[in-house]
Amino acid sequence: MDYELYKSINGLTGGSVTDGLFTFLAKDLPAIVVVLVALAFLVPWAARRWERRRGAVLGTASAALALLLNQPIAHLVDRTRPYLAHPAHAHLLIARSHDPSFPSDHATGAFALAFGIWLYDRTIGAILLVLAALLSFSRVYVGTHYPGDVLGGALIGVAVTTALYLPAPTRRLLETLARRCGELWDVVLSRLARRRTA
Repeated sequence: MDYELYKSINGLTGGSVTDGLFTFLAKDLPAIVVVLVALAFLVPWAARRWERRRGAVLGTASAALALLLNQPIAHLVDRTRPYLAHPAHAHLLIARSHDPSFPSDHATGAFALAFGIWLYDRTIGAILLVLAALLSFSRVYVGTHYPGDVLGGALIGVAVTTALYLPAPTRRLLETLARRCGELWDVVLSRLARRRTA
């Protein structure tokens, strides 16, 4: 079923506009998601500043831990990339990757970041979750992953984020880190503002 779904999605390739769009998303959307999470922390929001900072710290910690967890899983499962397993039926639109196909690191990182924000701020979190889903779909569209790879990555990202958020001691530790880093950043912003007005 995974392969049939892969063929259905990857088989949509062939249009210059859609191919270009999903190639861009598959390659560049991860960086955009990272930048948006960074801005959630760095922008001095008038409202929900501390919630967004906590979400950014939780998401970043979760993504780092989930991507580390992916390494032994990937080598244990050792799933061949679809364009290698089915070269006659795969349309690869981006450069080949030499690591195993399952789980998708892109989906893992994107969903960990997005879900971390979502737990504290539903608005920005929902936008990031949509972008994470779009990124996951694009990785299948361009031929580099099976749907099961991105689904597995998404579940790992969400599970690790949940595992860090639910235990009160871990959550308090990350929230304290977010507060202290945020206070330091506010001092930097305040000094920069004084220099501009001096």
